[in-house]
Amino acid sequence: MTGFQIVTAGEEHHAGLHAVTDAVAGERKYLAGVKVPPLESSVAYYRSLAKAGFPHLVAVDDGRVLGWCDVTPAFGDARAHVGTLGMGLLPAYRGKVHGRRMLEEAIRRSWDRGLTRLELTVRVDNANAIALYERLGFVMEGTKRAAIRIDGVYHDVLMMALVREE
Repeated sequence: MTGFQIVTAGEEHHAGLHAVTDAVAGERKYLAGVKVPPLESSVAYYRSLAKAGFPHLVAVDDGRVLGWCDVTPAFGDARAHVGTLGMGLLPAYRGKVHGRRMLEEAIRRSWDRGLTRLELTVRVDNANAIALYERLGFVMEGTKRAAIRIDGVYHDVLMMALVREE
């Protein structure tokens, strides 16, 4: 198939996924990391998500990876119902349908997997991402002051969550 799709990340996406993650990290604005681990380490992480059955999606267009959205398990038996959401998208595809579609699909798959709470953190100056999360029902739960330091500058992050109502 060709054209824009949201699909489960597979072996065929790993190199492109790694490159996109590196590009977003290289912007030094949106992720906690400013450079990605080597490809082999990243592939091991991607495979661990697949093995655990947590959502790990990529936005692709004619086979080219444009971005990702993943949900990782929270630590602890008492938090088995919780997933931590992360996502990134190449700059040319932000503010369009790509991020929203990935996020909607990740939420659906998380609920199907039995999760009932999704958590995320986002820098306070990332207004577009905050607006997207709020449109999809995420609620602000607090602020972590000076939670990230990049190039010697501290940044606050918002803690947001979406809880599945039964």
